Amino acid sequence: MDWLRIYLLAGLVAHKAIWELLKRRAPAPSPPARSSGIGFVKAVKILILAGILVQTLLPDILPISSDPGALRATGAVLFSLGLFLAVLGRIQLGDNWLDIEAAAVKQNQAVVTRGVYGYVRHPIYTGDLILLLGLELALNSWLVILALLLVPVVLRQAIREEQTLVKHLPGYGAYCRRTKRFIPFLA
Repeated sequence: MDWLRIYLLAGLVAHKAIWELLKRRAPAPSPPARSSGIGFVKAVKILILAGILVQTLLPDILPISSDPGALRATGAVLFSLGLFLAVLGRIQLGDNWLDIEAAAVKQNQAVVTRGVYGYVRHPIYTGDLILLLGLELALNSWLVILALLLVPVVLRQAIREEQTLVKHLPGYGAYCRRTKRFIPFLA
């Protein structure tokens, strides 16, 4: 295994470890309303993570280039940027964070407008998408297309979350008018 794959694997493990650590430190939320899709979403998340972890351990799958040096370097930079953004967003969100499948508002939840949230409403989603895009490029894999196919899924989820937050979290509507969804000053 080469150093790049070790770095990618370590980044993925660190990402998951940070999430689990912060999740366990946070006060337990009141139980969300059960949705029939929660089990499915959790299963998909686990399958994606397992597939990505396995992919980092294998030789190139569906290689894009026979000379991938620049592609791997670009991918490593994007992976690092995405990892940093997602982790920073998660840390700055603090106790206001809920699992994607929770689709709820906590009792004492507040609108977070500091740090990266002063520029974008969904830095974790943005970071995770950049991380996945970078990972696939660093692995020289045409599976990068699958990462791009996640964009509409993430957009749909972000819109659903925003609708819930506008309805149940005072000040969130004004926050939405001041910030962009994914890319500062653009989108």
